[in-house]
Amino acid sequence: MSSDLTLLKPVTGARVWAPPRPGRIITSGIAVVLALVFLAPIVWSALASFKTPEEAARVPPTVLPSHLSLKNYDVLLHYDRGLWHYLLNTVVLAGLTTLVTVLVSVLAGYGFSRYSFPFKRLLFGVVIAVLMVPFPGLLLPLYLTLNRLHLLNSLVGLSLVLVTFQLPFAVFMMRNSFDSVPRALEEAARVDGARTFEVIRDVALRIVAPGIVTVALFAFLAAWNEFLGALIFLTNSDKFTLPVMLTSVQTGELGTVTYGPLQAGVTLAMLPCVALFLLLQRYYVNGLIAGALKH
Repeated sequence: MSSDLTLLKPVTGARVWAPPRPGRIITSGIAVVLALVFLAPIVWSALASFKTPEEAARVPPTVLPSHLSLKNYDVLLHYDRGLWHYLLNTVVLAGLTTLVTVLVSVLAGYGFSRYSFPFKRLLFGVVIAVLMVPFPGLLLPLYLTLNRLHLLNSLVGLSLVLVTFQLPFAVFMMRNSFDSVPRALEEAARVDGARTFEVIRDVALRIVAPGIVTVALFAFLAAWNEFLGALIFLTNSDKFTLPVMLTSVQTGELGTVTYGPLQAGVTLAMLPCVALFLLLQRYYVNGLIAGALKH
């Protein structure tokens, strides 16, 4: 009898196949459908960018191009000052915004997390309150301020405006990220003779790296896709960024829309954003989790 029971015991380490649960199948199906819905405009724009300008403007439109053409990209390369000029302006704007946002938010987040000072809660509340201020409602005061500071029509001035509206979220994320760092690690580093800057650089920053990546990614995407601020505060076409340049490209003769070059520009503008998100997705998710939870 005992030998029969022994035969019925499962083999250690063997995997027994089990059919998926109905709920899991439904959830996976919904996820696939939503993914296809979000991917459809991206694929449509990419395919339309390889059509001829005449075929891209055809009504009703076709999904696949009759033959691959790079004429739309050639129009972008030679439009006004050239695609690379506007692309460089966008890279400079996004780089400045990301660098300043990360630097200030890391220092401010560490200060709010580790130090006690008068009106700490009130000051943090004021920083967070900026999130509730609508950006279009401040366009006129910001325009006058930049003009008085001689920063109008300047990528530096526009980047400072974007940093102002990125900092509330960034400081909130970094404060919560530093709160998740055990104080015992920093105290141990100080016992070994490390100074405050060395503690931040060698201990805290290594742990909150996902939060820093999240803040940098949000700041970069916001600056890269910024249109309204660039349209208002950049008055010289020499300083235009890629989104503003695309609004000029889309206007053809008698106000018609040139869909081909526009779709090519949209495709090029999407590539850095998609690539960065795919490369930093793991850090981005971990940063959101660490920044949203306060231990």
